[in-house]
Amino acid sequence: MKSKILALSLGLLSVLSFTACGADPEAAKFKTEIDHFCTSISEIDTAINNLDADSEAAIEELLIYLDKLDSDFQGFAELDFPEEFDYLESLADESSAYMTEAVKSYHEAYGNNSYNEYTAEYAKENYSRAYKRVQVIITFLHGEEPEDVDLTVTTDADDTTASEAVQ
Repeated sequence: MKSKILALSLGLLSVLSFTACGADPEAAKFKTEIDHFCTSISEIDTAINNLDADSEAAIEELLIYLDKLDSDFQGFAELDFPEEFDYLESLADESSAYMTEAVKSYHEAYGNNSYNEYTAEYAKENYSRAYKRVQVIITFLHGEEPEDVDLTVTTDADDTTASEAVQ
């Protein structure tokens, strides 16, 4: 999880380059919102990694942090992307949906004072899918095209779309 957050944080620094001084207010607002999102998920990641796994409250604390993470991803999906990045909004929606499913599954995996390995593995896969989509979005915001995904980008005079065929 730490490597994902580090990559997102580095991506965030790169996102700063797409808004220059004197840029339009909507782009500046978007940059601020992306910055807040990345900072928040980085803080949650740090808190999760610092949990004392031997503590009786560890599972409860983990689930609280995951609920906050889900809330942040939902806020991310609600962001109004600048027009030149509208094609990324569907990936933001997907990332939120995957995180919601991951958090729900983690709650089920640790529910009833037991642990379900299969449900936890399903949760982990959805968690990874959520973060992968955020990484793709940040890569595009940086002005690059992701190399490690099967991606189709279509550009028309009136429409630009990106669709990801990654699990």
